[in-house]
Amino acid sequence: MRVADSNWRDIEAYLVHDTRCVLPFGSTEQHAGLSLCVDAILAERVAAEAAEPLGVPVFPAMPFGLAPYFATFPGSVSLRVETLLAVARDLIASVAASGFRRILIVNGHGGNAPVGALAQEIMAEDPRLSIKFHNWWNAPATWAAAQDEDATASHGNWFENFPWTRLAHAPAPDGSKPPVDLALMKASPPAQVRAMLGDGSFGGAWQKPDATMLRLWEAGVAETRAALEGPWA
Repeated sequence: MRVADSNWRDIEAYLVHDTRCVLPFGSTEQHAGLSLCVDAILAERVAAEAAEPLGVPVFPAMPFGLAPYFATFPGSVSLRVETLLAVARDLIASVAASGFRRILIVNGHGGNAPVGALAQEIMAEDPRLSIKFHNWWNAPATWAAAQDEDATASHGNWFENFPWTRLAHAPAPDGSKPPVDLALMKASPPAQVRAMLGDGSFGGAWQKPDATMLRLWEAGVAETRAALEGPWA
C-alpha cells in the first residue's frame, strides 16, 4: 500500500502485525526524450506493485540522487554525496522511530550506490534493524531478462522506455543510436559528457514494443516482491 493512501492510524495498526516498509530512491536527471523523473517513477511504481499483495507500506520516492555528470543538461538535479547519505540516514531513522524494523530500499538509480554501504553501517549501529538495498533494474533475474532481449540495455534507451516514463510530446525516434564510449564518459567533466551524449541516451534502440517492456516489468516486480518477502534478519 502507498503511504500516500494511508493516515497515521493506518500505519499504527499495521505495525501491530508487521514491521516491513519500502523506501524507494530515484533521481531527477536527463533521460534523453523520456521524463526527467524516470528513476523515481520506476522505483516507486515497482515498489508499489511488488508490495500491494503483501499490504506493506511504500513511502514516496526520494526524487533526488547523485548525478553530477549530467549537470549541464537543464532540469537535472544532483545532491552531494554527503547530502544524500544524510537524507538517507534521516529517513531510515524516522521510519525506525515509528516502529519499522525491516526496511527495503528500492533503488532506481545507479549513482545512489553509496546508500547501500550506508545501510550496512546503520545495521552495525542498530542491531534491531534489517535493511536491504535492492537495485530493482539490475537485480539478477530482471537484468537477465533485459540482456536476453537486447544487450544494449542502458541509460535513456529502450530499457527505461515504459508507457509510464514516456512523454506524449517527445516520441522516441525510430531505430537505434550508436553506443557511446562509457569509459571516456566516466572520465569526463559534465560539459564534455553532454557533448558526447547529444540527446542523452547511452546508445542502442530507443524503444521496444510494449509487450516486451511489460514482460521485463513483470520480472522486476516479481524480483522486488521476493526481496520484500525475505529472508530478513
